[in-house]
Amino acid sequence: MNARAVPTIEHAAVDLRIPLSADGLRLAYGSREILRGVDLELRQGEVLGLIGRNGAGKSTLIGCLLGLLRPQDGQARVMGAPALHLDDARKARLGYVPQQPQAFGWMKIGQLFSYLGQLYPDWDPAHAAALLRRWDLDPSRAIGKLSPGEAQRLALARALAPRPALLVLDEPASALDPVARRELLRGIVEQALDSGTTVLFSSHIVSDLERVASRVAFLHEGRLLLDRALDDLKDDVVRAVVPAAASGHVPAALPGELARHRLDDGGLVLVLASPAGRAELQRIEGVRMDGLGLEDLFVEVAG
Repeated sequence: MNARAVPTIEHAAVDLRIPLSADGLRLAYGSREILRGVDLELRQGEVLGLIGRNGAGKSTLIGCLLGLLRPQDGQARVMGAPALHLDDARKARLGYVPQQPQAFGWMKIGQLFSYLGQLYPDWDPAHAAALLRRWDLDPSRAIGKLSPGEAQRLALARALAPRPALLVLDEPASALDPVARRELLRGIVEQALDSGTTVLFSSHIVSDLERVASRVAFLHEGRLLLDRALDDLKDDVVRAVVPAAASGHVPAALPGELARHRLDDGGLVLVLASPAGRAELQRIEGVRMDGLGLEDLFVEVAG
């Protein structure tokens, strides 16, 4: 009996203009929909902060984007190739830190870095050594004896050392203390500025994203509610409070409406991210509008 032929995947040249993209990603486990048609495009040099509550689907989305999970519909692409069929050239230019980094417990830090230096064409030994010093990681330490915070710092150093074209971090600061978190964020910004690295940074810690992100995508119940530049987000998003006497004049749905809550006195609170939606409300007497920071937006929409 003849063996079934394995299909050959033809890869175009590595495309760094759009290092990461997704078109209509859908994934469900049984009746539970995790991703509901997610579209995303990350351009070269951007630092995208992916925000959402724990359980919103951030890790699942990242898994689909990198080809670690197979969506039931839609497709992700990494540097111009299907995420499910990445070649060595693209893998060598990708840095990834999962939420729970896998460690080589039987090795020492220095041994691991020597081994990785043989695998990555662009591995930078001087940069790797500087990262270990910066995060107080002794090359002679056994990896299996590191604390959770040290193991996470090591995973970050591993990802940054080859100066990747695309860096994907899934809740990378969850085990770090505030000082280490700030060092991490500074390192991400420096890498993006110095090397042109494109970064996708997932977190539920809003203050971390505000320090580093040039753009924010808000994942809620499997959908991207918002995806725009951080500066535009601060200018565009407002919270509108409608008094009870006027609440009956509010349309059932407004352009750019992200959330709607009924107050105990019968009034309404709406979160809007569209000038058209704000213009409709401004025609109703007694409506008050206030600017909304990223943390307040997170609370209003996901709370």
